[in-house]
Amino acid sequence: MKKPANTSYPWKFASVGGTVRVNIQSGEDIRHLGELDRKLWTVLSCPTSGLEFDETTLKLIDVDKDGKIRVDEVIKTAQWLTRILKNADDLLKENDSLPLDGFNTEDPDGARLQASARQILKNLQLEKDSISLEDTADNVKIFAQTQFNGDGIITPASAPDEATAKLIETIAGIASAIDRSGVPGITAEHVEAFYAACADFQAWMAAGTKDVFPYGDKTADALAAVNAIKDKVADYFMRCKLIGFDAASAEAVDVSVAKIAAIEGNLAAATDQIALQPLAKPAADGKLVLKAVNPAWKGAIDAVVSLVGIKNEALDEAEWAAILGTFAPYVAWMDAKKGAEVEALGLECVNAILKEDKKAALLALLEKDKAEEANALSIEEVDKVLRLNKHFYRFLNNYVVLADFYDPERKAIFQAGRLYIDQRSTDLCVKVAGPAPEISSLSGMYILYCACTSEKLGKSFNIAAVLTDGDVDGLREGKNAVFYDRDGNDYTAKVVAIVDNPISIRQAFWTPYRKLARMINDRIDKKAAEKNEKSMSGLTSAADTATEGKAPAVPFDIGKFAGIFAAIGMAVGLVGAALAGVVSALKGITFWQILLILGVLMLLISGPSMFIAWRKIRRRDLGPVLNANGWAINAAALVRAKFGKTLTSLAQFPKLTAVDPEARKKANVRKFWGCFCGLVVVACVALWLCNVLAPIGMGSPLSCYKEAVEAVEEAPAAEAVPAEAESAAAEEVPAQ
Repeated sequence: MKKPANTSYPWKFASVGGTVRVNIQSGEDIRHLGELDRKLWTVLSCPTSGLEFDETTLKLIDVDKDGKIRVDEVIKTAQWLTRILKNADDLLKENDSLPLDGFNTEDPDGARLQASARQILKNLQLEKDSISLEDTADNVKIFAQTQFNGDGIITPASAPDEATAKLIETIAGIASAIDRSGVPGITAEHVEAFYAACADFQAWMAAGTKDVFPYGDKTADALAAVNAIKDKVADYFMRCKLIGFDAASAEAVDVSVAKIAAIEGNLAAATDQIALQPLAKPAADGKLVLKAVNPAWKGAIDAVVSLVGIKNEALDEAEWAAILGTFAPYVAWMDAKKGAEVEALGLECVNAILKEDKKAALLALLEKDKAEEANALSIEEVDKVLRLNKHFYRFLNNYVVLADFYDPERKAIFQAGRLYIDQRSTDLCVKVAGPAPEISSLSGMYILYCACTSEKLGKSFNIAAVLTDGDVDGLREGKNAVFYDRDGNDYTAKVVAIVDNPISIRQAFWTPYRKLARMINDRIDKKAAEKNEKSMSGLTSAADTATEGKAPAVPFDIGKFAGIFAAIGMAVGLVGAALAGVVSALKGITFWQILLILGVLMLLISGPSMFIAWRKIRRRDLGPVLNANGWAINAAALVRAKFGKTLTSLAQFPKLTAVDPEARKKANVRKFWGCFCGLVVVACVALWLCNVLAPIGMGSPLSCYKEAVEAVEEAPAAEAVPAEAESAAAEEVPAQ
């Protein structure tokens, strides 16, 4: 094929899926992807998730990390990869290993990556001349024996001596980060924060002079004891003030005798309820007698008396306020506390760390580790090379060409698995965010949107399953099926929406007859329901009349019966005339001509449906389905009839040699009624043809029908029976 004028590279093209596409056959083709006109790319963008492809590789190609892979990113990856490899044709082999001499050492990046590959093998203590994905899969294993690995984190293994290693371990116990080797370590930020905390803690502890501790070493415990009763004491003094304000309120603020009397059982076990009563019996003088307090609070009061050293037997509010004031310096000092994160080390240890001052040494180790960043990243980049070496060509076949979709031995990266439903399976299942019939209907495909769930795996997602063969009579929304992903895991699939389009020309041929049969069946059901309703209504009316003891009067109408017999005679005459017309019309017409006429008639009925189906099947396009899932398809992805049969597999049954006699009888009955109905249809069709195509001078069923009608109309009408005679006849009938 002639190459496009807008590129100097001699591209080769092929027909893939009924559409002309560029054919990638060599490493040079991959190297020159940047020269390929973007109008010739099959895909312009695809998502990095929901695909049956190595997810890490997709993220490596997605340079800007926006979840979409666009043409520019594919081109950059292709140019970088073909530049660092000595032989770009190796990409077509899709190997998961690469010889060490496969790197292009004439390129600086290629030489650097080759050195990194050798370093990886050295770290893993492997002696071989190639490196594989298995070798680069575990970063922790690669860097396990390294002192510095360029991640800006040092571990005890990075220390030059035991004391430094212990210090790193101490800092990591407070705050840490995981090193590439998988061991907890520290960063420069951790070192700075640790030494700042040590200095703050040392300064704060130095500010804790004797006047800060009014009760010496017991100050903290004394403050805790005071805080435990502070609110209860304040409540007591307020009750005393209320009594001084109004003596009548004494009963209201005093201990509730009724509530205490309501406590049942052992009062010692009801401490919580007793504790709700006042701290002591309120008095107008506002004195708290320390020995006459609520039993539930006696222990807390005694603790305060012991720790604070209260000598008086009673306290007023001013004395209590003075006790609280003694804790003010201590509370202020505690509020100014700094370096709490290193407090657990103890002041002695903190002082020793600050005196030794290894901060500069730790930062120097971190700088040394940081200097290895380029080498470490290069080691990780070797894994990128190996992944692309294995997967990039396949990605191109699903992006630039879409060749894997049309390859019977491979599956496209968007094919999620296989759906089993209604005695068939389909391999054209695409993961989607949700039903989008308004978009997918443009594809011309018959699509089942299914919600798939797996309780075992705890996963759920939606798929669009395309059916390309078989019938659709048994398919409906709500139908259950089973979906298997590419790893063989099974999911319960439920049809939530259907996009209806022709599946095959064979199905389209029978569609008009099925619609007619469905319409007739619906009308028969409707008429039967009406008749049943009318019959039940008559029976109900008769039952009601019989219950009331009245016999229904049913007059004998001879005129009615005469009309019925006349109608039956007319019907018999009409059928006879029709049969006579058929026989007359068939004179001179051979059996083969009748078959030809029937064939033409069936073609006239099914032809339009088959033609529409043929046109839609030829234009079936997977593009809209992929577009609904985040793809940007730039060319048609046709799924025509022959290719569609490879995507949907129908159930195949063996020919039975032994049949159940009862089943054979039923089959014979079905065959009989089938033949009978076929003969009726043939007779009706022949009658129609005779009316339309009957030669001049030859009698037709239509003329016979007209003659029969005229004969019936000219026949003398039945004389009406006088009412008197009818009454007399009724009287002569003996009672039963």
